[in-house]
Amino acid sequence: MLDANRSGTAMASPRAAATELAVAAPAAVPVPPRSRVAFAARCTRALSSPYARLSLLFALLAGGGVCVLLFEPQRLLTHGWPPGLGGAAAAVVFGVAYGLCTVVFVPRPLLNLAAGALFGSQLGLTTALAGTVLGAGVAFGLGRVLGQDALRPLLRGRWLKAADGQLSRHGFRSMLAARLFPGVPFWAANYCAAVSRMRWLPFLLATALGSIPNTAAYAVAGARASAPTSPAFLIAMAAIAVPALAGTVVAWRKRHHLRGR
Repeated sequence: MLDANRSGTAMASPRAAATELAVAAPAAVPVPPRSRVAFAARCTRALSSPYARLSLLFALLAGGGVCVLLFEPQRLLTHGWPPGLGGAAAAVVFGVAYGLCTVVFVPRPLLNLAAGALFGSQLGLTTALAGTVLGAGVAFGLGRVLGQDALRPLLRGRWLKAADGQLSRHGFRSMLAARLFPGVPFWAANYCAAVSRMRWLPFLLATALGSIPNTAAYAVAGARASAPTSPAFLIAMAAIAVPALAGTVVAWRKRHHLRGR
């Protein structure tokens, strides 16, 4: 609409001018080029592929191993616990550290001895068992999420298929035997169970129950290490040595049996 001023000049009203500008300049919506969308899709598929997740698992384990080498948790046996932290808080921190150390292949006997030396027999056993279940659960979860899809197609050998079938069909019984008898590394049992079709509950329950005797023996040995001639220390060492010897004999007999086939 045009308005005429006193001098006779035609002028557009403010409302009409605003309407014309809105029609003349529509809002531009930025649309990413198709090449960028395709590149982002390819990157997403590559990062979510089984082998990319397996590479991430290896990177996490390597990084954790480097941290263990730098911080040297074995110094707890010689230098003791930091004086500023004690009581229940120290037990919680140690249990979490215990679990994370087992994920990156730190031997459990060393950690069990440290738990007994730092917290005594009872609290050391409780802390070590909690760290054992925590570490087993973390390793099982990492292996299941990041490694199972990439590693299951590689189970082609006769022994590998037999082990996978045993763990998948008889998960609780197989894991309980692996925890009770020495010879199978803790981390190896965790990641083998993660690659199989074993369920979470049987894995964690068998780990908790099967780890009690060995963990208790090491915790008592660590708590009584200052008195190596005491009955408690000698019984603990016997409880460590006898299952190890029995496991060695069973493994040796199985070796000859398989060779005979």
